[in-house]
Amino acid sequence: MAGVQETFMTYEIYDDLITLRLVEEACKMLDVSSEVVLKLFGEYFFSFCKMSGYDTMLRTLGGNLVEFIENLDALHSYLALSYEAMNAPSFRVERMDDGRILLHYYSDRKGLYHIVPGIIEAVAKDFFDSEVTMTILNQSEEDERTGKKEHVVFHMVQKEKVAKRKPQKGSEEEIQAEKEGKEETMKRMTARYANLQLCPRKRSPWEIVRSIVMLGQGNLRKSFTPSYPERLWIDEQAFCNAFPFHIVFDQNLVVKHTGVNIQKFVPGLQTSGIRLDEYFTIVHPEVTCNIQSIKKFINSQFVLKTRREMLPEIQQNQATLKLRGQMMWMESLNCMIYLCSPKLRSLQELEERGLHLADIAQHDTTRDLILLNQQRLAEIELSNQLERKKEELRILSRNLEIEKQKSEKLLYAMLPTHVANQLKEGKRVEAGEFKVCTILFSDVVTFTNICAACEPIQIVNMLNAMYSRFDRLTNIHTVYKVCSNCLLSIYHLSIYPQRNTHT
Repeated sequence: MAGVQETFMTYEIYDDLITLRLVEEACKMLDVSSEVVLKLFGEYFFSFCKMSGYDTMLRTLGGNLVEFIENLDALHSYLALSYEAMNAPSFRVERMDDGRILLHYYSDRKGLYHIVPGIIEAVAKDFFDSEVTMTILNQSEEDERTGKKEHVVFHMVQKEKVAKRKPQKGSEEEIQAEKEGKEETMKRMTARYANLQLCPRKRSPWEIVRSIVMLGQGNLRKSFTPSYPERLWIDEQAFCNAFPFHIVFDQNLVVKHTGVNIQKFVPGLQTSGIRLDEYFTIVHPEVTCNIQSIKKFINSQFVLKTRREMLPEIQQNQATLKLRGQMMWMESLNCMIYLCSPKLRSLQELEERGLHLADIAQHDTTRDLILLNQQRLAEIELSNQLERKKEELRILSRNLEIEKQKSEKLLYAMLPTHVANQLKEGKRVEAGEFKVCTILFSDVVTFTNICAACEPIQIVNMLNAMYSRFDRLTNIHTVYKVCSNCLLSIYHLSIYPQRNTHT
């Protein structure tokens, strides 16, 4: 009904109009709104991703729902290695002063935002055993981003499912003995930690106790407080060598220092006082290049691309270098550090940009990612070939079925129905049904010469007139006609026994 093709290739990109047409027809058939259909689609899409082998990957994105959402962009960045043309949305979680949690959804694929509540609610229920209610607060086109992008703000309310407490079993004496045992344990722990000296972070003994034990329950609490040195025990040269791809810039985007290898491929960064936006554009997230926008999306993965016109002439014919990494704001220095690596999918892209694996730091997992993805790309190509072969076989099977129907139709035209059925079933057809049978084979004498001397339409008219007479005679004499064609016909005529006549 939607006029959509019935087969889809796994790694092909299809227009969103196909999805919207399917949704439109589903709404008509089910008599519901598009919001309901898209939300159900979101719920099923989450289940489909789990069934497709992404279950473990999704479960490890975060320890809670907010962390899960904040790491979705990183997951999309990884999937883009396999689905290069994937146009994924972007998510940002904003915690308000009044305790509200807002989810910002950005996408240039318009009309699909109702899928988001379906996905998020399914994730919360499955992974975090909680219920989420999402309400749309605002829908607009974000002017800050490059181009007209859809920006939808959801108010997200999460309610943890309260586990029902099991009724206590046993007599009052047993319950009282268990309570006294807990109190005795608390007293021993209090005496044990009361004599501890103050830790370097000046935490009191009771703060240690509270960080380990939840009072009255005896459950361990997961807590961690990092320890920072008074000074950084690394010099500038070692830092720039250890992180060969990094950029430090201030709130005015003035570059303070960079890694050694990024200087090799973007020599202009060695110039003092240059600005970040002079040599790079922000590809993802699609925000304007200023410190306020970068802080706004600080939890997102940033992809920067070099400006071709700012590169040396010898490098302008090469593919532009893309960097992928994390932005971190250093409040004490009033600067931003961009820790990054080259964004590469394969060894071919590495070669096209004039890079080598040696240019990437040994601790950087980009090395392994390139090699592993090279193998994955080969597997994807093999999968594409198998899918194309499968589609070709499906088309051939369909054409074969059509030809089979034609042959069966011809078989029923040439033979009586009961005989044709026996042949189709592979049964033996006994001969001797007709005692007398006459078969006529006809031929037009000098047909080749006639065709050479006449126009095609004259030949058609001649044959039509001639075989029309044959058809009239067969009807007059009640002859069983096996096969007939209006143009070039060969009559195989079997005469009924009671009619010993033939044409």
